[in-house]
Amino acid sequence: MTSTGAAGAPSPLSHPSPHTFRTVLPVLALCWLAVFFDGMDVNIYGAVMPHMLDDPGLGLTPSSAGTIGSWTTFGMLIGALTAGNITDWLGRRPMLVGSVTVFSLGSALCATAGSPALFGAGRFVAGLGLGGLMPLCLAMVMEFAPPRRAALTTGLLMTSYHAGGMVATALGLTLAPSAGWRWVFWAGVLPAVIAVPLLLMLLPESPGVLLARGDQAEADAVADRYGLPRPTLVEAPAAGAKGRFDAVLALFRPEARWATPLLWLASFCGLLLVYGVSTWLPQMMRASGYGLSSSVSFLLVINAGGIVGMLIAGRTADRFGAVRVSAIWFVLTAVGALLLKGHLPLAATYVVVAVTGIWLFSAQVMVYAATNTVYPGSERAAGLGWVTGVGRTGAVVGPWLGGVFAAGGHESWGFTTFALTGLLGATAIAFVPLAARLGGRRSTSAGASTVSASPATGR
Repeated sequence: MTSTGAAGAPSPLSHPSPHTFRTVLPVLALCWLAVFFDGMDVNIYGAVMPHMLDDPGLGLTPSSAGTIGSWTTFGMLIGALTAGNITDWLGRRPMLVGSVTVFSLGSALCATAGSPALFGAGRFVAGLGLGGLMPLCLAMVMEFAPPRRAALTTGLLMTSYHAGGMVATALGLTLAPSAGWRWVFWAGVLPAVIAVPLLLMLLPESPGVLLARGDQAEADAVADRYGLPRPTLVEAPAAGAKGRFDAVLALFRPEARWATPLLWLASFCGLLLVYGVSTWLPQMMRASGYGLSSSVSFLLVINAGGIVGMLIAGRTADRFGAVRVSAIWFVLTAVGALLLKGHLPLAATYVVVAVTGIWLFSAQVMVYAATNTVYPGSERAAGLGWVTGVGRTGAVVGPWLGGVFAAGGHESWGFTTFALTGLLGATAIAFVPLAARLGGRRSTSAGASTVSASPATGR
């Protein structure tokens, strides 16, 4: 009979499980659920914005709507930068629980807001939780993923974001017209009720984080249960303020000093596209002459394309490399944005929106997957946190810029901006392998395999 440790993990004396894709499924499923609610919350605003603009009691204008979208992503910026650097204090599981709780509270504040200022405060609070959640889930899934399956696992995780976006759009199409936009935000409180208990009961802690906190027995137990190599002190992230400071400095060591800013720029472009489109696509399409229902449904279609894109990109990146796939996907996104600038027949527009969704969202996710080719295991959480965190400045700019265009009656300029952003993102990510070689580290991202180890291996 096998003894168990914390969170149901076997003792270090237990026979280790094989490290297969099946062993990561429990962690993947729980993180999938958390990111599902993340995608639902992020997309709710864009899905109900046309109804909010039509609500005279709220007093929302296109300009203030864009500013509020930026408040959300500014909160995400703070949350992303903070979460990746304090997990050694609290652990990844408590941080995930806290993130879900905070963005659920933000949705409740939005549902009760009586003015744009109070609504914006609710979106800022939601952003604090949303910003911390994504890098933590990505780091967890990458750590537990089997060799040569990190990109595929990351892609599967991110399908949940788009599934959540589709649910948010469906609520915007059905619940908002019949019951009002506030009830859609009340649905955003569900994560605190559903996801938090499951995360507390079932999600294991990171072996690397456990070891950094001095819990070697528990770290070995969790590693054995999920088939991971047992972490060593060299591979574990250093604890304390000095450890977090050193982790940030390590992002600019000679091997990564040029690749790091390129990853940041690519993430900036990707998140500008993701949040600019998620916030403004319905209103941009409405301004182009499409009906209200059709304009909102485009958000549903582009997220459906996003799910397909994640499945395609993950498998393709495992074969050809995340950098190569991300660069091509960025270019294809630019082409799709230019096509949407013209007023195509409705059926053709649906096709272009769906295909653009295939490329747009997974281009950004493959930037995250590419970090595994630059940062070793002990630096991966900080590296991901800063790539997502600095990238959040793009998430701030995207909604704000859309509001500027909408306030001036120039919504079509948004499509041109998205196209140029896609080309810039492609250029930045394409130069990451060269930057890594210039720094003295040979990057595998342009080769046949994106990643060959989880963060616990330190490879």
